[in-house]
Amino acid sequence: MNKPKMAAEKSASRVLMLLSQLERLNEEPRVSDNEAIRQITGKILHLIQTQEKTRKEVVSKGSGGMEIILSSLENTHDLQTTLNILAILNELLTVGGGRRTGVFVSKGGTAILLQLLVSSSKDSPANEELMLHIHSLLVKVGPKDKKFGVKARLNGALNVTLNLVKHNLQNYKLLLPCLQVLRVYSSNLVNAVSLGKSGALESMFEIIGPFSKKSTTLLKVALDTLAALLKSGMNARRAVDRGYLPTLLAIYQDWHRNDTRHRHVVIRKSILGCIKNLTNIKLGRKAFIDANGMRILYNTSTECLPVRTLDPLVNTSSLIMRKCFPKNRLPLPTIKSVFHHPLPHIPAGGPVAQLYNQPPGVDDVVDESDENEATEVDTENDTEYDEDETGHKTQNDDIETDINKLRPIQMNIRPFDELRVYEYFCREFSENFEDDDFESPTSVIPPSGINSELHRPIIIPTTPTSLEPQNRRPLREDVLPPKSDSESPLELDSISISKRPEGKSDPDLVCSLGRLVLDGGMNGGSVDGPQEEGGEQAVLEVPDTAALLPLHDPDLYLEMVKSTRSVPAYTEVAYPDYFGHVALNLREPILERVYGVQRTKIFQDIERLIHPSDILDKVVYDLDIQSCPVIENGESLKFNSKFESGNLRKAIQVRKFEYDLILNSDINSNHYHQWFYFEVGNMRPGVRYRFNIINCEKSNSQFNYGMQVLMYSVQDAINGNPHWVRTGSDICYYKNHFSRSSIAAGGQKGKSYFTLTFTVTFQHKDDVCYFAYHYPYTYSMLKMHLQKLSALRTAQIYYRQDDLCETLGGNSCPLLTITAMPESSRDDHISQFKSRPVVFLSARVHPGETNSSWVMKGSLEFLMSSSPQAQSLREGYIFKIIPMLNPDGVINGNHRCSLSGEDLNRQWQSPNAELHPTIYQAKSLLQYLRATGRTPLVFCDYHGHSRKKNVFMYGCSIKETVWQTSVNTSTCDLHEDLGYRTLPKLLSQMAPAFSLSSCSFVVERSKEATARVVVWREIGVQRSYTMESTLCGCDQGKYKGLQIGTSELEEMGAQFCLALLRLRRFTTPLELHNHNSHLDMDNDLIETRNIPNITSPTTYVLEEDEPAFLEEVDYSAESNDENDPDLEPDLQDNHALPDPHSDAEFRRQGSLN
Repeated sequence: MNKPKMAAEKSASRVLMLLSQLERLNEEPRVSDNEAIRQITGKILHLIQTQEKTRKEVVSKGSGGMEIILSSLENTHDLQTTLNILAILNELLTVGGGRRTGVFVSKGGTAILLQLLVSSSKDSPANEELMLHIHSLLVKVGPKDKKFGVKARLNGALNVTLNLVKHNLQNYKLLLPCLQVLRVYSSNLVNAVSLGKSGALESMFEIIGPFSKKSTTLLKVALDTLAALLKSGMNARRAVDRGYLPTLLAIYQDWHRNDTRHRHVVIRKSILGCIKNLTNIKLGRKAFIDANGMRILYNTSTECLPVRTLDPLVNTSSLIMRKCFPKNRLPLPTIKSVFHHPLPHIPAGGPVAQLYNQPPGVDDVVDESDENEATEVDTENDTEYDEDETGHKTQNDDIETDINKLRPIQMNIRPFDELRVYEYFCREFSENFEDDDFESPTSVIPPSGINSELHRPIIIPTTPTSLEPQNRRPLREDVLPPKSDSESPLELDSISISKRPEGKSDPDLVCSLGRLVLDGGMNGGSVDGPQEEGGEQAVLEVPDTAALLPLHDPDLYLEMVKSTRSVPAYTEVAYPDYFGHVALNLREPILERVYGVQRTKIFQDIERLIHPSDILDKVVYDLDIQSCPVIENGESLKFNSKFESGNLRKAIQVRKFEYDLILNSDINSNHYHQWFYFEVGNMRPGVRYRFNIINCEKSNSQFNYGMQVLMYSVQDAINGNPHWVRTGSDICYYKNHFSRSSIAAGGQKGKSYFTLTFTVTFQHKDDVCYFAYHYPYTYSMLKMHLQKLSALRTAQIYYRQDDLCETLGGNSCPLLTITAMPESSRDDHISQFKSRPVVFLSARVHPGETNSSWVMKGSLEFLMSSSPQAQSLREGYIFKIIPMLNPDGVINGNHRCSLSGEDLNRQWQSPNAELHPTIYQAKSLLQYLRATGRTPLVFCDYHGHSRKKNVFMYGCSIKETVWQTSVNTSTCDLHEDLGYRTLPKLLSQMAPAFSLSSCSFVVERSKEATARVVVWREIGVQRSYTMESTLCGCDQGKYKGLQIGTSELEEMGAQFCLALLRLRRFTTPLELHNHNSHLDMDNDLIETRNIPNITSPTTYVLEEDEPAFLEEVDYSAESNDENDPDLEPDLQDNHALPDPHSDAEFRRQGSLN
């Protein structure tokens, strides 16, 4: 029973004895000892081959077995002994090779093997068995030795192996390990170049060839070796010069035709890998096109599509074709905005100055051909993390490490005399309320100018389709109002609203829908009212939404439009803004991504090059032709974006039911293409229309992860469903073939735009539909809502609206003050009123983040409501609210900037009173509050987030910032109140859309000029936040798996107010010092700090407050799929990926007592 165990112990002790004997012989080597060494090594080999425990004994710690064996190998000159030792090593490294190979490398085994290889190669002829053993070992050792390539080159082993390959092309037994070693050599770029010069490429092409069922393993290794060699640009050029690319294409075609049972997919994939590396250089891409490679790979891939197991071939072919697709010029005369607004002065530096200083005649759409090959492969490394295109950063590079810059500024920066004028905006602190009637009834004051009859259905004039585009009022230069400080708003008084006539409206009325055209009435001119063919005025029934939308009134909206100033002098109103939007009762789930949708769309794009005769290329809408942007093309769709917040520059019909769309840049800018809002008409029902927005700039989007575009149907609205609804199928977002110039890409060449594509099937004939990036919320809508809100004021509500300033475009920036009236004019009540802490809220500094306005709407409605909670909140705080910090950007359809062409949320450190008036005045008001001892308790700037789900906050913390760096600081240096975490934690327990795990309190250098950081550091507001709301939906909580809607966004605004109400008990004098015990903040932070190597997911925050995107999708034309080539890239979703950066504080859900 114990005999095998006893035998194993005996053999183990015997091998140690043999090793000891071998060690003694190594110490005093003599020629006469060769036979003894030969016998000993033979016995060790026998024991190792028969007993696993013997192998373990040889490499165990303290045995010294590996050192003895390697020493023997290095010192012996006997061939048989050498073969024995090589066989021993081969046995040792074959089983349990990972750890044992590491031991072998650490003992210098790699160098000994390479030296043996070189010395043995000098024998003529070289011993085949010896070379076979050496290369078999090198195959195992090479991948485990990080310096293997360097060691091989320094020892002169490269050409030894290559020469063996050249002289043994028919000796498959020796050729295979030699090729395997050559492949490892070639992973070092310097080695690859050296091997290429020595003829390695030519040798590989002698091995690979057309389809054959023989030696497929050898062929696979040869192809992988060739692919490794071709990663060198020099080798790739050499291969192209020798005509190898057409050869590879022919070989691939042959394998494709003959491998009918798909048993050799790995070989076909390896051939594509070689082609892929060849096309990394410009010369290779040209050769690929010249060899008809696009058509070859397109045809072979199309034949592979029905077989799911061939997806690796289709994906790699797609990558190659996209890379080689000739870069096209964006079909625009210039990338600058169609509209221009003169600035009072030009900034000294930056992109705006560069734009203005650009010499006339410069083509800013595309760069001239760049022959510098060195920059060609940089796109190979593009990833979703490369959002900041000014250069690559490691994850922690952006974190502020200067403690002095993290400390609050203790002194007032501006003299108080300069700030005294802002007392006007804080009149509540100086009022005595002696003349107020505190017992007046709480009836709602109706807004002025509102006709009660408007609650019934009404009709408005519309433009029938019989009216030709040239008969509509054009936006010509001669009818535009003068661009001056004295510019008057559009006079739209000729708009007529008539009651609905008795009886039903014409059921065919919707067929004649055009757009609501507003008569500007400028310079005494007039526009003929739209007429039906019979001379009767077309009418459109307006749905009655008053009961569902208490803050919306179409008549009032038109009144608000009259005073809104836009750069293009818009004379049209979008129907959704006029009718209003009623939130859907049903939930809209996040769209499940269809397998292979991205690949299908890319192949359709490739067809444009292969079958150019199928492409219509008809321009149907073009704002660059301002006299007549709508171009009549028969049955084509009709587009329009000439209304407030609209953005669509050009529409091109590429196929019968497919359109390329181009967005307009922000005014006084040449980029920021993301927000869109446009009208579509003249559609056929039941037809699948594909829309491609082709000049997107961001490197990834939530459109890849279930977000849909929004659509508003006028006919649905007339039928009683005035809703913005999520729509679209086959949605994806990917890099396209339109070249992005270095002028628009911050100086970098070789960049491309991205395409957002979606497919829509319209339900109604000749409907008028609107598409938007997110739920639109215009400046005129804000003014309407504020006027309706003011009517909700009761005797208990203190509500005041001031104009903070006038914008560059001549629009006012509203500032609201909301609180509760004092109980009476008694001194103690007035004192309590004036001692209330201030909460400062702002929103919509970025025009494209319309969700922030819907959140703000929810906050304002709650604050003005009659609920007991709202009254308690008003009694606890004085609210200063700027609901729209960038009115001009919102009005003119910008995505990011104001009319100055700058991101206003990067101007808070040093705002210019002329260029950034809203930021300058807002900061000055905050400085005044600080100077008068009324520093806000909370500051929150509402934003929208395009690449993350849920709602979350960014805050500011010295501790959490420093803990993410290697800066050494003492405990006293990091002392700070942990109250900044209270509000986010409250929100996580109250608001279903809020995610504490997505919050971050790290201060980044790139965000030092944002509102959040400046207000924290300069104004001294500890609770200074940016609250980000998703544009997509939620992946946790009550709304998990659902796209977010306006009701959820408004709910978030109300929940924020309720969280402020609960915050009061943590900030009262009695409990201020004790709030940590309620929320266990300190313990949470200690846990966070003790996590080894923690990196918050928002430590490296990308441009536009966006953390690194963890949801991986292969959207790039130059993606590297080597890590997992068999997975379809566009199906990899972050839901399957654990977050390696989760914070212990964020994981914990402490409860309030």
